[in-house]
Amino acid sequence: MGQKNKQYRLKSDEVKLVHEYRQNKDLREECEKHGIPFHNVAHYWHKSKKFSIMAKGQQQDPEALKDELVALIKDYAPKYPDVKYPKNKDSNLLIINPADVHIGKYGSPAEHDDPYNIEIARKRVIEGIQGILNYADGYNVDRIVFCIGNDILHTDGHNKTTSGTPQSVDMEWHEHFTIALELYVECVEMLIQIAPVDCIHSMSNHDYYSGFHLAHCLKSWYRNAKNVSVDASPSHRKYYKYGNSLLGFSHGDGAKMVDLPLIMANESKIWDQTNHRYWFLHHVHHKIKQRWLDGKDFHGCSVEYMRSPSGTDSWHHRNGYQGSAKAIEGFVISKENGQIARLNYIFT
Repeated sequence: MGQKNKQYRLKSDEVKLVHEYRQNKDLREECEKHGIPFHNVAHYWHKSKKFSIMAKGQQQDPEALKDELVALIKDYAPKYPDVKYPKNKDSNLLIINPADVHIGKYGSPAEHDDPYNIEIARKRVIEGIQGILNYADGYNVDRIVFCIGNDILHTDGHNKTTSGTPQSVDMEWHEHFTIALELYVECVEMLIQIAPVDCIHSMSNHDYYSGFHLAHCLKSWYRNAKNVSVDASPSHRKYYKYGNSLLGFSHGDGAKMVDLPLIMANESKIWDQTNHRYWFLHHVHHKIKQRWLDGKDFHGCSVEYMRSPSGTDSWHHRNGYQGSAKAIEGFVISKENGQIARLNYIFT
């Protein structure tokens, strides 16, 4: 495991397509000239010598934006050769979960001893994934689930979260997006050397829209790769079946933890086809675990939150929300026996 591979980097014209697909250059310059918030412009008048036209600005339907984005980059999807994987008896699923990476988050070393920036974030993800692959060496892995989304981006544009909460950031929002896409491509390149990869996106609160668009960029990028799939749907809860195990993925800022087992039983439609059931949640950056034993309407289901590799920014430091282990986590799932190994790559 952990073979070195060719890294794909976006070319300059591809970068432009990725992060300028939703921009209007003339409108932006005019807004900046007169101190008008460009992001809030919903409609505007375009006047020329021949016409006076009312046009729509930035407020667009997310589905329309997604379709436009896919159309822009689909021709740039590289072609990937089929990889022949060894067939092993008693194979397993490997889950790799780099949770709450927050690319663009800035933590100043002048404030505390846990600084964070884009380069630290990128290095930790690559190092953590390689570490998980090293730990998993010896298990017969025939498939990999790569968890994406979950606040991969720190903001949803203009230094704010989706709900408008200001954030301390490193670099600009379009640079966050491009770097995150390059990082995801680099990660998948590592993983497909081992086994086919299923990427599962979780909608999240810091980057509800841009994270969704990022997932569709990744899906378009790998449209010609038979060994990679990307679930980029906007559903808040995703389900995945492997052997006798039912896996649930969600960011963790929505439905209450105590309700998730019955929600899984109702939504997944395949509860009765499995003996082992797990929820993987994110959002809080530290470990919370709870276990439901046999009950009247359901069998056992384990629910837990994932640790994050993310460092500390000014707000978290000021409020004392720090000190928890920084990590990327992985899990080995047996076809018959469910979870048989937990892999933690801790950053010290």
